[in-house]
Amino acid sequence: MIKLPMTAEGHAALEGELRHRIRTERPDLVQRIQQAIANDRNLVENSEYQIALAEQSVNDARIAELEDKLARAEIVDVSRLSGEEIKFGATVTLIDEDTGEKRIWQIVGEAEADASKHKISVTSPIALALIGKRNGSTVVKAPGGTKTYSVRQVEWLQSKPKQEQV
Repeated sequence: MIKLPMTAEGHAALEGELRHRIRTERPDLVQRIQQAIANDRNLVENSEYQIALAEQSVNDARIAELEDKLARAEIVDVSRLSGEEIKFGATVTLIDEDTGEKRIWQIVGEAEADASKHKISVTSPIALALIGKRNGSTVVKAPGGTKTYSVRQVEWLQSKPKQEQV
């Protein structure tokens, strides 16, 4: 079984989503299906029934996916990590050498990556370019066009990084 590294915060978020889908969404969908059947017994042409059934299928697939990810989770306690070398769990402050823009990213597991929260997957191109680098290093990312960043700071924070502008 392939383990999925993730932070404790990411693991808790997946558990929360799983609980919500099982305890709230699943019963709501069952109720919608029952109500649709009560309103129209012709299930083939009952659009409310068909929509609720499709949503139930999507919800059940997501539940299965979450259960799989949680079963394979390997929780990394970021607060116990340290050092100047960038690796999983590091919060990295980068400066775009072309624009001077400051970017802060935390390198997390694939299951918890969310660019809007400044969390990037350990398998993303920028994270792969950062792994092993240190403060003061220059990083070049090329897949979407050449970008050069300098590593300004490497931290080991458990909480969500905040994006700032220089």
